[in-house]
Amino acid sequence: MVLLALVGAGLGPVGWLAGFGYGAGVTVLLVRALVRSGGRRLGPADKVTLARSTLVGGVLALVVSDIASPGSASPASVVVLVTLASAALILDGVDGRVARRTGTVSALGARFDMEVDSMLILILSVHAVWSVGWWVLIIGAARFLFLAAGLIVPWMRGDLPFRYWAKVVAVVQGVVLTVVAAGILPRPVETVLCLAAAALLAESFGRSVWWLAAHRKVTDS
Repeated sequence: MVLLALVGAGLGPVGWLAGFGYGAGVTVLLVRALVRSGGRRLGPADKVTLARSTLVGGVLALVVSDIASPGSASPASVVVLVTLASAALILDGVDGRVARRTGTVSALGARFDMEVDSMLILILSVHAVWSVGWWVLIIGAARFLFLAAGLIVPWMRGDLPFRYWAKVVAVVQGVVLTVVAAGILPRPVETVLCLAAAALLAESFGRSVWWLAAHRKVTDS
């Protein structure tokens, strides 16, 4: 169904390539993660997250297609992009509930969910560059910069406690960037919304860094 929608939106060949590449990459990484965790199959919640990941792949394909042919995006493709992104955001509130209700909460599922969120935000931030400016990429790159910092600073690789606020902030980023993608607001308003979203993101990551720094002796031991 997603693929049919993309065809109807006039997806270009580069977009198709990006979408298939994304799908193949997710499959390989997910299989490797399952093997490392000792699991044999995805749980019910993981399947919901996988569906979200498929939607994110569709968003990626549309954005890449638009980048390859600037100005070629039709109103229909924008509608499809916003629809896919919105569906992915809505399902973000489903997988966690399914995991808790079925007793299948796992570290792999939580990580998979987080990375799908991060990828959607990154893709939408790239799309928002044309409306807001290059600085908006900070929103999409924040999670990956945080991971990169962990390669340099060992204590930043520590496990963080669950914070519901961090999940709320991630949802805010996705909602704001999806609204920007829809192009329904004046650009000054889009800029203000993105600035507010970036401020929330900075606060959330700042709190995480502070917690890891405060507990670095524990994680290093």
